Amino acid sequence: MPSAVPQPVVARLTRAAIFLVVTVNSGPESDAAVRGLCADLSSLLRAVGFRDLQGRLSCVMGIGSSIWDRLFGAPRPKDLHPFREVRGVHHAVSTPGDLLFHIRSTRMDMCFELAAQIMPRLGSVVTVVDEVHGFKYFDDRDLMGFVDGTENPVGADAERATVIGEEDAPFAGGSYVIVQKYLHDLARWNAVPVEQQENIIGRHKLSDIEQLDAAKAPYAHNVLTTVVEDGDQLEIVRDNMPFGEFGKGEFGTYFIGYARSPRRIEQMLENMFVGRPPGNYDRLLDFSHAVTGALFFVPSASFLDDVEPEPAPDAVDLPGASTPSTNESLSCPAGNDGSLGIGSLKQGAKE
Repeated sequence: MPSAVPQPVVARLTRAAIFLVVTVNSGPESDAAVRGLCADLSSLLRAVGFRDLQGRLSCVMGIGSSIWDRLFGAPRPKDLHPFREVRGVHHAVSTPGDLLFHIRSTRMDMCFELAAQIMPRLGSVVTVVDEVHGFKYFDDRDLMGFVDGTENPVGADAERATVIGEEDAPFAGGSYVIVQKYLHDLARWNAVPVEQQENIIGRHKLSDIEQLDAAKAPYAHNVLTTVVEDGDQLEIVRDNMPFGEFGKGEFGTYFIGYARSPRRIEQMLENMFVGRPPGNYDRLLDFSHAVTGALFFVPSASFLDDVEPEPAPDAVDLPGASTPSTNESLSCPAGNDGSLGIGSLKQGAKE
């Protein structure tokens, strides 16, 4: 049996992204629309991505805990659950979300076009509860002036950190993702001396060089987000993006973290918000607060491509009409040039 093809959770970082979190209305018609999109997402991606193969368009679709059983029934990913809020000195809130679309490209217009193809397929059966258009800021810095994502694992290390294996065999090739929208008080932050900012982050601002361990403050962000278990550091892949709206006076970072188990990200959040030990919390949170929080399971691309759309309750079979099977769709195999972010999903017509 061939191995499941993961969604592009470890795709190369890009300079543009759209994050869409939606809730799904109750009812069989709503469920049918979502299942139909699951089956067709790869073809939508191929069609839009082919317009510029150098644009590296990709899309990751995540499924929330509250809708999994409605869509797919049993079995269920063993670690899938609602986002667990964290209350400490600061508060990591839990907010609604049934589906996540993480769309990435080197070009914002390609992100926008794919979103413009996805959302009409869902139409009125969903409500957008959060939408963020992210951008890379100069040399991959966040709006607080520090480079973000320096310590991401790459290559095989990134896959080991994010892709489920035999620990949950029915869902091998899948991942978990947690998203949070953080709003920054930039006026207060920019009033803090650079040396103190560096102690809060644990990294030098201009050079992006990490401080020596002996020099780091115990409350440094990169100290509290380091999780070690049985002598091994538990890594995740982040693809955070700055965002901002002058009309709303909102500026921040959209955090998105992928991992093969949500527990490692949850432990990082506990360290940040409660503290390690309790009370030794992440001082970055004095200037940045989370206004959303959601957890999703990311099925393999193979899983999505094999979803059978269900007819809407009012669908009528017309005499002589036939519906093509998913096996009759054309295949556009992915190469090694990064042209198709979701991989080669649909099989060619069976002979």
